[in-house]
Amino acid sequence: MPTITVLPHPELCPEGASFEAKTDRSICENLLEQHIDIDHACDRVCACTTCHIVVTQGYNSLNPAEENEEDLLDQAWGLKPTSRLSCQAKVEKEDVVIEIPRYSINMAKEGHR
Repeated sequence: MPTITVLPHPELCPEGASFEAKTDRSICENLLEQHIDIDHACDRVCACTTCHIVVTQGYNSLNPAEENEEDLLDQAWGLKPTSRLSCQAKVEKEDVVIEIPRYSINMAKEGHR
């Protein structure tokens, strides 16, 4: 089984984490199952950017981003070439290392974190 490694995030995962990923679920679903409370304001239907992540290893092993996801990513804070919406990215066979950005549009608008 592939592993998801989460780099340390000051509020959501201060120590970082590493766990076996369920390949039939998105990265967002895998994070939530591990009690890593990543924002997902649209309830994981690819309608916002609050679950934005940066994939630092294993990007090419994920399912390809669809056009709707790519359009939404243009609105994400801290966009990088390996950015994905965690609600749309599914781990397949390779390990993945991700970074959860410090801020999202949702956190800024609502004054969280």
